[in-house]
Amino acid sequence: MDVKEFLKKDQFAALLGIELLEAENGCAKTRLEIREKHLNAMDTVHGGAIFSLADLTLAAASNSYGKMAVAINVAISFSKAARKGTLYAEAKELSRNRKIANYTVTITDSDDELIASAQGMVYFKKT
Repeated sequence: MDVKEFLKKDQFAALLGIELLEAENGCAKTRLEIREKHLNAMDTVHGGAIFSLADLTLAAASNSYGKMAVAINVAISFSKAARKGTLYAEAKELSRNRKIANYTVTITDSDDELIASAQGMVYFKKT
């Protein structure tokens, strides 16, 4: 399974405008250009958009080995509000065995300031 081709099927990520930059060996990078549709009532990027960016980045990193992985736990902490520009997410594998793996995802803005950080655990499916 080619992870980039696989994730092109993610209709929700496409709707949000999330772009996969790279994915290999348990790591991935993505970006999201902030548009008006991403803003909440306070004119900051909606937490759901940021979480979705983290989630797709986790999916790209964990599926980069060609074996299907699904998230079983994800927690996110927001550090700073984002309003404009571009958000970047980077996932890195912390540990992996044949059934589960743990990742950290860092979301930064165009000025390389921390917006949010997430931790995720995935389960590797048998197929």
